[in-house]
Amino acid sequence: MIRLLLILVLPLLLNASKILSYNVYDRTDRVDVMITFDTPFDGMIKQNTTTSKITIKLEDASIESTKTKKLSSKFLNSISIVPLAGYTQIVALVPPSVKLRASKTSDSYGLRLRFTDIATTKKNNAIKKAQAFENPAASLPTKKDNDMSQSYYIVIAVLLIGIIILFILKSKMNTPGQPNKSNSWLFKVSQDAKTGGEDGVTIRFQKTIDEKNSVVMLDFVGQSYLVLMGTNNILLDRFTDNKPVTQEDFDTILQNRHKELDDFLHEGEVEKEVEKDPMQIYKEKAASISYAQ
Repeated sequence: MIRLLLILVLPLLLNASKILSYNVYDRTDRVDVMITFDTPFDGMIKQNTTTSKITIKLEDASIESTKTKKLSSKFLNSISIVPLAGYTQIVALVPPSVKLRASKTSDSYGLRLRFTDIATTKKNNAIKKAQAFENPAASLPTKKDNDMSQSYYIVIAVLLIGIIILFILKSKMNTPGQPNKSNSWLFKVSQDAKTGGEDGVTIRFQKTIDEKNSVVMLDFVGQSYLVLMGTNNILLDRFTDNKPVTQEDFDTILQNRHKELDDFLHEGEVEKEVEKDPMQIYKEKAASISYAQ
């Protein structure tokens, strides 16, 4: 008979989780009993409660010998852990107002038995609900640090991309060969001109007078300018309505201003002759006369 009983009980003992230790933590608002197993505990937990005693049955759990501990707590008077055939029984002597809550750890290597007062638990729950009602933000889940870090890096990346785009646009605006839009004494842009029309300078006509001077017709902000360019840059005239349209019109303007252009060109030569020594001027004139004869 004993052998038959051992045969029936032995497989259960081989698959059972063994209780290695237990610890009791006496707090001001509860008592926690932590039980540790050698393997993950997957057995059933059954509970039976009376006025002064709570009995817990741990199926497929074993312990080498009976363990008993007495306490002077308002939540737990004593606790006994007793090995029985195929299961372990835990008996807790408690005051009438105490209840038990059992929960496993995430890896099932531990079991927590929490003894708390029913009135205290209800009071704590009421306080939490009141705090959540007064401050709804307190009950909201907080954002994880990883999410905060990720958002920070995204903002930095967007800022860097924006700075790069600004540098590219600036470099294109300052590319050599494009019209210079800065104001000068000759082409001073008024506020009206800025708001209407193009502000780039274009050459409409050009004619070379000699190896150093040319006459140019420039279009700028809706007007045309006749400019003598060379040794000295001189504004000759400005056209708003009667602008020259063809090369023939431009040549006609030059013919009409032939004397004016000739005066401007020879004005510099006269100034140079005045600066020369009178004897040097006499020699040059005498040489030219002799050469002509």
